[in-house]
Amino acid sequence: MRLPRLFHTNFAAALAGVGLTFALCACVTETKGPKKPSKPDLPAAARINNELGWAYVSQGRLDVAEMKFKKAIEQDAAVAQAHAGLGYVYWQKGDAPSAESEFERAISLDDQDPEVRNNYGVFLCAQRKYAEGDRNFMLALKNHEYSTPAKAWNNAGVCARQSGDNDRAEADLRHALQNDPNYFPALAEMASLSLEQKNYLGARAFLERYEKVGPETPSELLLAYRIELALGNDSAAHDYSIKLIRSYPDSDESAQLLKLRSGAQ
Repeated sequence: MRLPRLFHTNFAAALAGVGLTFALCACVTETKGPKKPSKPDLPAAARINNELGWAYVSQGRLDVAEMKFKKAIEQDAAVAQAHAGLGYVYWQKGDAPSAESEFERAISLDDQDPEVRNNYGVFLCAQRKYAEGDRNFMLALKNHEYSTPAKAWNNAGVCARQSGDNDRAEADLRHALQNDPNYFPALAEMASLSLEQKNYLGARAFLERYEKVGPETPSELLLAYRIELALGNDSAAHDYSIKLIRSYPDSDESAQLLKLRSGAQ
């Protein structure tokens, strides 16, 4: 009998199913006397609470996720991903010292887990610890069982770009796309980087690839507007601007667009 699938996620917000099965015995054994209560399987319960914690993270329900991660750690303090999850929650709530402590605890429990390394790297780059963040991305990539290397390469590229090293950023982002040509975060980042480097046709080409595989977002529409404007295609730029303002009127990107348009007048 197959049970319903449980889900977990990573900082990229992707879900993967974990199938649980029971092997049922075809025979029945009679026992005499009172049945002894079975002991709870705390490690198994911890794994389930960890999975639920990441599922709640993917939904943006950080308070519930925090409770699930804490429960998982209470049941089995050696679940590295639960500590990493709690670190993520603390970070999103603005408690960077507690977040770093939990990430370091996760690393101490399992320094070979590529997801823990990748997530810690993202946190470190957000703290402007670029070299240490990059080291964790590279350690994640050394694990040949890592199923999503494009994610770590993309994060390394974003981190390098934040540090001001655009050459390294481009190399890392291209590595990401070599691993997965349809990895849309890297396509968007390459479009943005190409625009910054004044390679406008290249920027448009990357954005066109993004539009085939990635979701429509306010940041993508603003980027498209800026690219078409740089190419002198005022009609396409206008279309993107109208779509952005109508679809996402309260977004930061709409406010940025209005500033750009007012500054151009």
